[in-house]
Amino acid sequence: MSGPSPLLYVTGGARSGKSRHAEGLAAALGGDAVTYLATAQAFDTEMEDRIGRHRADRPAAWVTLEEPLNVADALRGVRGVVLLDCLSLWVSNLILRGDDDAAILRAADAVLEVQRARGAALVAVSNEVGAGIVPDNALARRYRDTLGWVNQRFAQDSREAWAVISGLPLRLK
Repeated sequence: MSGPSPLLYVTGGARSGKSRHAEGLAAALGGDAVTYLATAQAFDTEMEDRIGRHRADRPAAWVTLEEPLNVADALRGVRGVVLLDCLSLWVSNLILRGDDDAAILRAADAVLEVQRARGAALVAVSNEVGAGIVPDNALARRYRDTLGWVNQRFAQDSREAWAVISGLPLRLK
């Protein structure tokens, strides 16, 4: 591939099929040579089960790298196609760590900067959380807004952007 490495952005609601679609994109680009960069943390048994299902669904040959906070540093050390799943949990992790919005946006910009310098594709997955009702508390509104700003950055920087609705991928660009 010549020029900047491609960023493919995939968004959708919970259980929309976005991860499955992103896995298909990553497999088409990298086959068995994909690194799955996971940002989830298992704080309870439900999340442990969810992470286990995701692990079982992806090809056994893929390498899994778990990094809930320092995504830019983790991405910097990986060669080849990377599937980043997901920006929404990453932003949540940063908020819960105590990062302010400006620090989170700088972290997102750092990931994009690292990606622009890479020689391989990044498929980034995120939830679309701004299409529903306005949350009733300040923390949830802050999360919705901050993730929306991060999502905009990734979508704007992407070569391809996809929205997945009810299992159906819609190419946005």
